[in-house]
Amino acid sequence: MIEVVAELSRGPVFLAGEALECVVTVTNPLPPTATSASSEALAWASAQIHCQFHASESRVLLPPPDSSQPDVQPDSQTVFLPHRGERGQCILSTPPKILFCDLRLDPGESKSYSYSEVLPIEGPPSFRGQSVKYVYKLTIGCQRVNSPITLLRVPLRVLVLTGLQDVRFPQDEAVAPSSPFLEEDEAGKKDSWLAELAGERLMAATSCRSLHLYNISDGRGKVGTFGIFKSVYRLGEDVVGTLNLGEGTVACLQFSVSLQTEERVQPEYQRRRGAGGAPSVSHVTHARHQESCLHTTRTSFSLPIPLSSTPGFCTAIVSLKWRLHFEFVTSREPGLVLLPPVEQPEPATWTGPEQVPVDTFSWDLPIKVLPTSPTLASYAAPGPSTSTITI
Repeated sequence: MIEVVAELSRGPVFLAGEALECVVTVTNPLPPTATSASSEALAWASAQIHCQFHASESRVLLPPPDSSQPDVQPDSQTVFLPHRGERGQCILSTPPKILFCDLRLDPGESKSYSYSEVLPIEGPPSFRGQSVKYVYKLTIGCQRVNSPITLLRVPLRVLVLTGLQDVRFPQDEAVAPSSPFLEEDEAGKKDSWLAELAGERLMAATSCRSLHLYNISDGRGKVGTFGIFKSVYRLGEDVVGTLNLGEGTVACLQFSVSLQTEERVQPEYQRRRGAGGAPSVSHVTHARHQESCLHTTRTSFSLPIPLSSTPGFCTAIVSLKWRLHFEFVTSREPGLVLLPPVEQPEPATWTGPEQVPVDTFSWDLPIKVLPTSPTLASYAAPGPSTSTITI
């Protein structure tokens, strides 16, 4: 029996273009007092990162797979296929890397191996939606002699910042910051430079503040004015807005605002509703604020963007966008008064009206949500960083 442990050194969340580092430890768990005949051996071990794509058959109409290029020996148990047994299809993978060959461990002995690979920058982000799913995993395959391959899968979460595909790593050593007292390989330089560039772009895109005002009205007149200080956010930030109802000519009885994502299947992959398919657009609410606001002049709200959610993105099959969804309940009566008069000639009992005719309408405001620091996302929503399997 051999125990294989894979541990991610910096948590399970990464930015596309970063280098993933994993330490693989192979141990013979028998006590050292066991006889030398109890030594264990592995023929080889290999590691590879891959992205699995799965689509809902009721929502997405995918073209038939290309049968002219079948997998190499798909039924063989001695071929390293990281996506064996996984749902969907593998749309992205890194070249496999061999960790070791012909390893023999005595009782109580263990050896560790380091695996490092740059996450592809052209891939989609990790996403589990109603129509499609993009799932990243690090798969480690181990095999004994004359035995099937055993797969150890480590789940990953990948964030994608668009625009980094066109950025080139500076070749001039004088341009890139460096220290003569530190030994750093070229991959480490590129990884740290890319992470720093991504942080600067995120900060520049989400730090700009300017007041945006929107007049809200229905068919009978103005309800109020909505103000927001920015339209681009990072994961983990709060969406803060103000609502001024004092200038309105239509009485607003109640309003609600929801922070939602809109998942939309691209037109060429939409399954028709008449054929029994589900709608190609689905909405998910991440935060909601509701308030009764009759006789309210000004109010505000704050909606947090979960760190575990997916930033907006677009692929050839699906797109994900963020929005603020408002719902207003307004009175049909032009001069609605639901408060007792301030001055009364004699004591009297006052009761409000039993029924008030109302109208409802909704309004959507698109916003943009970008990724955040992978380290922050790992701390706020920790996931499994260690996976173990016994062979």
